Order: sequence, then structure tokens, then C-alpha cells
Amino acid sequence: MSGVPSTLNIASAWEAVADAVGEQTALSVAGVRTSWADYDHRAACLAGTLQALGLEAGSKVALYCYNGYEYPEAQYAAFKLRCVPANVNYRYLGDELAYILDNSDAEALFFDHSLSDRVDAVRKQFPKLKALVQVGGVSAPPWSLSYEEALEGPPMSRIERSGSDLWFLYTGGTTGMPKAVMWSHDALFANMEKTFVSMGEELPATPAEAAATATRILAAGTRIRQLCAAPLMHGTSGLSSLATLTHGGMLVTLGQRSFDPDELWGIVESEEITMVTIVGDAFARPMLDSLDRAEESGRSWDLSSLRLLLSSGVMFSAPVKAGLLKHHDCTLVDILGSSEGTGIGSQVTSRSLGSAPTARFSLGDKARVFDEDGLDVVPGSGERGLLALGEPIPLGYYKDSAKTEDTFPMIGGRRWSMPGDWAIVEEDGTITLLGRGSACINSGGEKVYPEEVEEALKEHPDVVDCNVVGTPDDRWGEAVAAVVEPSSGAGDELNEKVLRLHARTLLAGYKVPKRILLVDHIQRGPNGKPDYKWARATLEALP
Repeated sequence: MSGVPSTLNIASAWEAVADAVGEQTALSVAGVRTSWADYDHRAACLAGTLQALGLEAGSKVALYCYNGYEYPEAQYAAFKLRCVPANVNYRYLGDELAYILDNSDAEALFFDHSLSDRVDAVRKQFPKLKALVQVGGVSAPPWSLSYEEALEGPPMSRIERSGSDLWFLYTGGTTGMPKAVMWSHDALFANMEKTFVSMGEELPATPAEAAATATRILAAGTRIRQLCAAPLMHGTSGLSSLATLTHGGMLVTLGQRSFDPDELWGIVESEEITMVTIVGDAFARPMLDSLDRAEESGRSWDLSSLRLLLSSGVMFSAPVKAGLLKHHDCTLVDILGSSEGTGIGSQVTSRSLGSAPTARFSLGDKARVFDEDGLDVVPGSGERGLLALGEPIPLGYYKDSAKTEDTFPMIGGRRWSMPGDWAIVEEDGTITLLGRGSACINSGGEKVYPEEVEEALKEHPDVVDCNVVGTPDDRWGEAVAAVVEPSSGAGDELNEKVLRLHARTLLAGYKVPKRILLVDHIQRGPNGKPDYKWARATLEALP
């Protein structure tokens, strides 16, 4: 596990960093900046309020918030008190919110004021809730504290903590109810190692080392300034932001709640952003369109500071990568990972490196591909296998030992994370991702993975986005079907027949959608992941 001792805790590391680089900016939202010293103090005040309300080590703190300074501050406060932060998707309605509060055993809930009606509708079901804190709004309901009120209490004193403390990352999958993946601080630190190595530093093992490392990075001028375009409640921004803050970097979020690519590029320019985190084409395509429009109008964003564009969670297509690189030469990293483990694989693209086919990844140094007998898949065999990741990995799922045993099995005397992603190992050792087995379509006995079909369809220049699902079929059991969003410039010539012919040039015949529906807009979750439930309902509603 990388040698990180159990005494190293994220809050303890951040406190040391704040002491060392206190005048530097830690958070920036809509041009409002918070220094590291203020970030630490505000989190301590929130922690003091939570402590006064009865929370203690091990208590769960649910974060039902949009991006903004409140999310990282509340999370830091939970860490300080040795509580367990738990992300809650802000799209969740009453029943979904109630499920998370119940499943997590939440004792505190930070919620955006626009979501207060949903909270009010379920809060009485949960007597364990000791603290309800409203973010924003003119005034807080009588049954809650306002965020500003929660900041008024005396700051909590610093304490000793453990690397065994937990961070919950609720899965944002496409099927079933979300589950809380339990990450220890030890494992989170171990996963930060590559970030520190890339900056010429070793992973700190003590708070004092964290402070010294942050000081050296600041002096070297290599401090990361990360713009989280993806929601902080999503693993892409959630996990990477922990690493950014641990080395003393700056965390930036968009000011608007709806994604505005023009706002994004303006912030990259004004804040001299070095790294942007997104979730695949759902973000990247509008970003590319924005750059194209700017170029056509003679506008030129200053993108000289941007070194890294990082995506994970959803496939990042090769044509979109190529388009972005025409505007600015930086490194595009497509991370293959999940809530259950990071570093399974990656695809690195730049002007000098060139590009690789969509869904083609290099395996991480701790990743393998196993067949159903637990044996390594032979490169070039054409055999499908399950992706597996070795330590550091999560402890498992909260309150679900059966699912934990299934997803984190022992193979060859070692514990692995195997969320269910299938892949083929190519002759050169790279892998082609097929997709999650839970979303696999069984059409006439043939397995069809939605992601593979989606990426083939998106190779068409007039396709902006698509979802592929299986729909009931008398002959095939399930028929491959697609919902497609065409580009604004696509005319009547783009139709089902054209798209089927296009897909047939890239896919085996049984994978070609038997039905394709063109829609004005593809519905996705705030994390960029496909809403297969919506796609299936849309298709099945048609005669």
C-alpha cells in the first residue's frame, strides 16, 4: 500500500499545508477567492458547529450541494472531526435522497437552498439527523441552520487522526441503487502518488512532509490550479480535487450551475488554470464548439496556462480530442477507472504523441484482465476478460458484504477490485474497453456492449451524442436500439438508414442498432454518465 502510515490523515495534511502556504489561494468560485488560511479556519468553524450538535468520529455527513466553495469547506470540516463525508447527487428527488440518508446513516446534511423542499419532505423520517445546514438562499427554514450561521461558532481545536478514517463515494452507475464505496484515507493518499511523482516529489508520509512538499512546489512554480467542470460530487472531480489540495494547489469551480463552455474558457484564461477535469464528450463537445465559435468570430482565448485536460467516467472520443488539440497543445488524459478504483488504465493524447482509437487504453501498472476462471487473458487472443485493479483499493461497500465480496474478490492470494468492466487485450498489450457487464445487451445470444456501439455512432460527424440500450424483441430477446442527438447543422439527410449504414462499416452486423431514434437532446446525469433508463423509456414509448 505505498508505505503511507495509518497516522496520515487528509485533514491533518491540509492543516499543515494551510500553515505553510496560508496566503495562497485554496478556492476560487466566480472570481471570489479563499486563502488557504481562511479555508482552514472556516472548515474549523463548521467542524466546531457539527461537534456542538453532537457529531463525533465516524458520524456521516451528507453533501447535497452544487459546486462552490461550500462543498470543499464542508468536506474539510467533516475530515477535521473524523467524520465521513458522503456525496449526494443533487439531481436526486425525495425517494432517492431518502435512500442515501438511510443507507449512509447520515447525522448531518448540507443542502443547497434550491433543494430545501426535497429535504423538508423526508427529514422527519431520519431522527439520526442532528444537523441540517442550508447553503445559500435568503433565509434558512426554521428546522435548519444557514451556512453562515454554522460558520459563526468557535473553531474546533486540532486533534490527532488516523489514516483509517473513511470517505464515502456513492456510485453513479447506470443500473440499481447507488452504493457507498468506502475509501480509507490511506488508500486515497496512495492513489495520489502519481500526482506527486509527476511533480518531482515523493508522496508525503507525515503532515510535516506535506507542508514541506507544498512549500517546494509553490517555490518551483508547478502548483496545480484545477478547474472542476465536472461536479465535485462525481468521482472525477472528487478524487482529483483531493490530490490537488493535498499538495497545496488551488481548486476552482464554475460560477453557473448549468455548464457554460464559454464561462469555462474565460476562467481558464483569468485564473491561469493548469488542469481541467471533465467527464467525456458530454463536456468536451460543447467545449470544442465554443472554441470553434470563438475562432470563427476572431476571439482568441488565452489558454497558454492549460497543461492538462483530464476526463474519466465516460468515453472521450478521438475526433473530439483531435479537435481540441487543433486549438491548444496540451495533454489530454482519458482515465479508465471507477468509484471502486482508479488507475485501471489511461489514454494519453497530445500533438506530439498523436491519438489512439476511442476506448483503447494502456493498462495501469496495478491492473490486469482476467477471464472468468481467474486467469490472465492472453494478448491478441480476442478473448473477453474482466478488468481488475490491485491495491490500493477501497475497503468495499458500506453495509453490503455480499456485493463487497463479489466486487472485491481474492484471486491468486490477492484482493482485487472488479466492478464489472469487460475488455479485450490487444497484441501490443493495450486494451479495448467493451463496457460494463450490467449494461450488456443480449441480442440473440450475442453480447453487445452499449459503449462500443455508442462510440461507433459518434464517429459520424453529425452525431453529437447517443445512448444505446436493449429493448424487448420477440425474435432476438433484446434488440440493440439507439437514441441519437444530431448536430445543429445536420439536415434531413441524417436519418436512421444513414446511421445504420455508417455503423455497419465499423461494427459486426449483430451490433448495428435495429432501431435509431433522433432526438433534440440526450438526457444525461450531472456526472455526464448516460441515463439508460430515460433512453429505454423514450424508445419503448414509441409505437
